[in-house]
Amino acid sequence: MKQLAQEISSRFHELGVEIPIGDIEERLDKMITKFKVPKEEARRSVVNYFLKSYNINRGEFYTGQTESPTVNISDITEDGKWVNVRGKIVQLWDNTHESISQVGLIGDETGTIKFTLWKSAAAPTVEESKSYIFRNVVVNEWNGKFQLNVNKSSSIESLDEDIEVGTTTVEFKGAMVDIQSGSGLIKRCPECNRALTKGACMEHGKVDGVYDLRIKAVMDDGASIQDTILKRDLVEEITDMTLENAIALAADALDQGVVLEQMKNLLVGKYYIVSGSKIERYLLAESITPVFSLEQSELDELIAAAEVI
Repeated sequence: MKQLAQEISSRFHELGVEIPIGDIEERLDKMITKFKVPKEEARRSVVNYFLKSYNINRGEFYTGQTESPTVNISDITEDGKWVNVRGKIVQLWDNTHESISQVGLIGDETGTIKFTLWKSAAAPTVEESKSYIFRNVVVNEWNGKFQLNVNKSSSIESLDEDIEVGTTTVEFKGAMVDIQSGSGLIKRCPECNRALTKGACMEHGKVDGVYDLRIKAVMDDGASIQDTILKRDLVEEITDMTLENAIALAADALDQGVVLEQMKNLLVGKYYIVSGSKIERYLLAESITPVFSLEQSELDELIAAAEVI
C-alpha cells in the first residue's frame, strides 16, 4: 500500500501538487481494508478524489505518464501493474451487470486471461476471433487469479492479423448431466456477436438478432464436473439438427424453447469424450465423440460412487 501511495504522490508531484503521503495512505487503507475494494479500483477512486480536490483535469494527470509496457500474457504476475496486451478474443461471456460493457477472454501465444471492459471506459466493443491491442489496462488479482480491467485510461485498437492463441488441449470423458439455460437456439447481436437477452444486446440495445446454436453442457465423470461449451458445428453434429431445422422447429411451435428441450431429450444422460481448450472453468470443445459402451472398470467406479452417495 505504501508503494501505491508513493506512486500516486509522485505523479501529483510531477504536476506541481504536493499531497501528504499519509493522506493518500489513509484513503487507500480505508477502501482496501474496510470496504474490500480491489487495489486498482481503490487507486482510481483516490486519484479521482484528489483530482477533484485540486481541480486537475483527468487527462492532465494520465497524459505524459510512462508508456505501459507490452507484455506476454504468461508474464502477467503483478497486481496493480499497467500493461499493453496484444491478443485475440477467445470468448465473450454473457453479462447482465449494468456497469460492465463486456467480459471475456483474450489470448496470445503464451496463454489467455480474463478481461473486463467497463462501460465508463467508453472504449469500442470487441468481437470474438478478432485481434486487438489493449493499451494501458491494469492488472487486477482476484481469488488468486489475474485479470485485466479496461477503464477510462485505457484504449482498444483492432489489429489486422490473426494472433495464434496458446492453449492446453484436454480430454474429458463423462456423462452429459445437464444442459444449462442460454443453450439451444439463440440469437446473437450482429454488431458484437454476444448472445441477446430478451431480444436486446447489453451494448447495442434492441437489434435484429442472428440465429445460432449453442450448448452449455455440464459433464460428469463420477469424480468431477466440467462445464463445456459446444458451438454450432458440434451441436449440429451430435444432434443431427441443423440451424435451419432448429429455426423451423421453433417457428412451428411458436416457442424457441422447444429446441432446448429436444436437445436435452437427445443428449442428457449419454456419455461423450470431449476434447478442446481448457480456459478458466470452461472446456471449449473442438471435438465430441459419443461413447456407446463403458469398460467394466468404469462401470465399477460409477457403481461405487453411487453407493457412497
